[in-house]
Amino acid sequence: MPSGRAAAGAFHRVLDSVPPAAGAEVMGTGIVSIALSLDGLETISRILLVIAALMWVTLAILVPLRARRDRARFLGDMRTPPALTSVAGTAVLGTRLTLLGWTWAGIAALVIAVILWAVLLWPVLTHWKTPTVGTSLVLTVSTESLAVLAATLAASEHVDWLLVTALTPLGLGLCFYVFVISRFDMRQIGVGRGDHWITGGALAISTLAAGKITAAAKALATLGHGSGALKDLSVGLWVLTMLWLPVLVLAEALRPRLRYDVRRWSTVFPVGMYAACSFVVGSEAQIGAITRFARVWVWIALALWAVVFVAMLARATGVILGSAAPRAPTPTT
Repeated sequence: MPSGRAAAGAFHRVLDSVPPAAGAEVMGTGIVSIALSLDGLETISRILLVIAALMWVTLAILVPLRARRDRARFLGDMRTPPALTSVAGTAVLGTRLTLLGWTWAGIAALVIAVILWAVLLWPVLTHWKTPTVGTSLVLTVSTESLAVLAATLAASEHVDWLLVTALTPLGLGLCFYVFVISRFDMRQIGVGRGDHWITGGALAISTLAAGKITAAAKALATLGHGSGALKDLSVGLWVLTMLWLPVLVLAEALRPRLRYDVRRWSTVFPVGMYAACSFVVGSEAQIGAITRFARVWVWIALALWAVVFVAMLARATGVILGSAAPRAPTPTT
């Protein structure tokens, strides 16, 4: 009996520790897997894909149980931008599975992601708070992730209408970026616990979406064959994305934030996204310097992922054993 109570207590601590931004773990792992695959590092990429899939399945089990355990807290969390990490995590995982050739899984992920986005968008917008912080930009990330997956599926299945549809979340995501960043508290660059990196990451996934649409348009011989405005848009977004990078790196150097926080997965995701979007844009625009940057940056993304992953496992062990706080910090919004 005592061992049964101890096991139940450990399980409850695990449920209580699941934060609304837990989907960022899948996002970060999935995008680094995609970047590695784009660089031809398929073995390492598939290892991370398996980990991302296990993370997603684990959260798919734990989140409903957490909702049953504390409905009021769950509903409160669903009104905050971090809840939209469930959309982006699902779409990023679906994109990687589609690249692997598992189109059925990509289609299923797109359906789930669109439903989650539609369900969560209104509560998030109607409970919006300003000034905005890094996690507020998940509004853009989740929307753009739909464009990335739709464009990837359109190219894989040769579906013109799906590619045209992908233009809607691309444009809407960019509008959301302007909306959020115009209200962003710039002090977050110096005090954020990791989510401040989404200032660049949200633009990076917009860049990836534009690059994927450009590539798909070329493959399907539609939308101007991916030349002209689409290609210019992807390159222009890449330049804007890169403008954030020295600012973010300098902020980390001046004020290192070394303690683990779930929001550090919102650093892993943008860092991985910088590599992924650079591979796609470099290839489509045929700019070697962009591709060379991606081939260096992907290793930085992998190293950062490894550090944060180990830190997450250490914290999870502490929660199970009762030596760590049961609930991970919830980002303010």
